Amino acid sequence: MPLWRLPDNLSDVLPTEARHLESLRHTALDTLRTWGYEMVTPPLLEKLSALTTGTAQDLDAVMFKVVDPLTGQLLGLRADVTPQAARIDAHLLNRTAPTRLCYCAPAVRSHVGDAFSQRELLQLGAELFGHAGLEADQEIQDLALHVLSKLGVQGCTLALSHSGVLLAAFDTYPVLQTVQNEVLAALRSKNRTDLTALCQQHAPQALPLLLALVSAYGGLADVPVSRFAQWPVVAAAVNTLHQLAVRAIKQQATVVLDLADLSGYGYHTGVQFAVYAQGLTSSLLRGGRYDAVGEVFGRSRAATGFSLDLRTLATLLPLPGPQPAVLAPWANDPALDEQIAKLRSAGHVVVRSLPGHAGEQDEFLCDRALVRVDQQWVLHTVA
Repeated sequence: MPLWRLPDNLSDVLPTEARHLESLRHTALDTLRTWGYEMVTPPLLEKLSALTTGTAQDLDAVMFKVVDPLTGQLLGLRADVTPQAARIDAHLLNRTAPTRLCYCAPAVRSHVGDAFSQRELLQLGAELFGHAGLEADQEIQDLALHVLSKLGVQGCTLALSHSGVLLAAFDTYPVLQTVQNEVLAALRSKNRTDLTALCQQHAPQALPLLLALVSAYGGLADVPVSRFAQWPVVAAAVNTLHQLAVRAIKQQATVVLDLADLSGYGYHTGVQFAVYAQGLTSSLLRGGRYDAVGEVFGRSRAATGFSLDLRTLATLLPLPGPQPAVLAPWANDPALDEQIAKLRSAGHVVVRSLPGHAGEQDEFLCDRALVRVDQQWVLHTVA
């Protein structure tokens, strides 16, 4: 393979795209800051055991692993920043009050779900630690929708689910845990035939609940709390989702409830949500509650948050046009140098035209130029 060819599912970010990403990153982090979220930047490399223990163990299958030549320890290149944020909250900050953290950092994965996905992400996220009440779930949901709005993403659909519904099924019918993976797969694909076969073989009495979960899809009227009255724990979870849905609808969001969408079941411990946008076949943003994530780091804390890949989000938005700039000639003139310095210090982009390359400024729209008039350098508009 030629040296200029990149490995599969990796790509360069070229100048216009990089400027676009940086603008989105800046807007997102400024928005998170106004909500009281403090930025952290964990290292890209960390002990593998710290990145794949507890609720993060599902990441082990997609993580690059390397041996540290200094210590001989096995290290991992992070596939998700969330476990690191939990470690910072639990072990380094060690606050008793709720802690709000945010980040925007690279993450890499050894495998992806399809040929079009990237293995290197620019993961943007927010995490709220230390509050187990519904208020934290509401804040994270509100913040996720607000950030997307600020970034210019329109026409999104919020899908709400709750891992508690399946936990309740396993608690009520413990034998289902012996075929947990099969039940999860059948629920996610809404495969009634497989669910029926599994229940007939292992727990026939569980079939009504599992079929009710599969059919629980749609708006509030399509998924009433009363449908689950005979399963109080499930009814309580659905009631929580109704409260979150009403809140999102007031923010002009399109909302669906999907009790069979249990992606990340082994990770989440309560409310789960995903945001879908036109132009993408998979979710743009995912979030939810993952209590006790810090337990492996010495302190268990309630936790909820969301994350998204900023590079994926950028594909939904139009690229900016060429950046306005001032064109300046290349001349050995202190007065010209002084004028250029003043413009740059005021925030203007000034591109000097190197000898023999006049007009070769592909990434810039030079709509102004420094022109010498009566021994002075004057800024002129270019027609």
